[in-house]
Amino acid sequence: MNESLTTLQNEAIELLKKLIATPSFSREEDRTSEILEKFFLAKDIPAKKYLYNVWAVNKYFDENKPTLLLNSHHDTVKPNSQYTKDPFNPSVEDGKLYGLGSNDAGGCLVSLIATFLYFYEKKDLKYNLILAASAEEEISGANGIEVLLKQLGPIDCAIVGEPTQMQMAVAERGLMVLDCLATGKAGHAARKEGDNAIYKAIKDINWFTSYRFPKVSDLLGPVNMDVTVIETENKAHNVVPAQCKFVVDVRVNEYYTFEEVLDEIKKNIQSEAKPRSFRLRSTSIALDHPLVKAGMSLGRTCYGSPTTSDKALMFFPSLKMGPGDSGRSHSADEYIYVDEIREGIELYIKLLGQIL
Repeated sequence: MNESLTTLQNEAIELLKKLIATPSFSREEDRTSEILEKFFLAKDIPAKKYLYNVWAVNKYFDENKPTLLLNSHHDTVKPNSQYTKDPFNPSVEDGKLYGLGSNDAGGCLVSLIATFLYFYEKKDLKYNLILAASAEEEISGANGIEVLLKQLGPIDCAIVGEPTQMQMAVAERGLMVLDCLATGKAGHAARKEGDNAIYKAIKDINWFTSYRFPKVSDLLGPVNMDVTVIETENKAHNVVPAQCKFVVDVRVNEYYTFEEVLDEIKKNIQSEAKPRSFRLRSTSIALDHPLVKAGMSLGRTCYGSPTTSDKALMFFPSLKMGPGDSGRSHSADEYIYVDEIREGIELYIKLLGQIL
């Protein structure tokens, strides 16, 4: 193969344009998975596909060596109503490549693919390499990286491609969503009957607003709890509601388990609180891990990420790092700078060059 860096960068940008032009909403990534599979096969790389996940391993894969996973996703959210450009038209203007999924996380994915190609035929690497383009990341779906990891075998560490401006997200908040139910008693409002479930919910919501967990992380800050939805089944103005439902978005730092946070919540509220899952736990990678040390030597900074990614589903050390800016993700007229992709590929190669 022995392609030059410039060739790899150009191919990555053209691949991203194809991906942008092909709708790939979560659970509907069939066409982009075919594009990715064909891209590898055209280079005589025997890519594999499981559901809508595509992966490949380096040419001289050795089961006796540790394995490094390069992962990003090819699904996208749906475009919002404020788009002024065609979200599926990969246009370049003033150095910006516009299009849905360009920043989150197409630029990261094609940069990691280019990096994988750079090392694909190299012999005597210290690590095996697996490149995995996963599905369903945007919905934390069960048929994305979680199911794919069961197909890949043992993995020792990973780089997760998400837009971080090529800085190193060494820790990531966990996400626990709570469905809460306050229960009262129905009655006629005019006669002041019943026990209003909304008032009970308000007391609990005030607790969520004011309570502070004592352990604050240097990287991730405090545990954050935000009530994001509230509703009753009542539609009549004159009926005291017997039930009030509300949803709480809980972002957990690395000092607490979900179980510990949930136990503290239950001690302090009257409402019933049920977690939707414990899947998306907080994660961190040691600052002395070879990946992190390699990044530091390249002048990369470390920080804690407030957002959740497929990193949360990996039970091995993983570093979140990629071209683009998280602030552009899910925004109207999403874009990534073409130069960000070129720089991302170059930095990925330099970083891996220090450990491979």
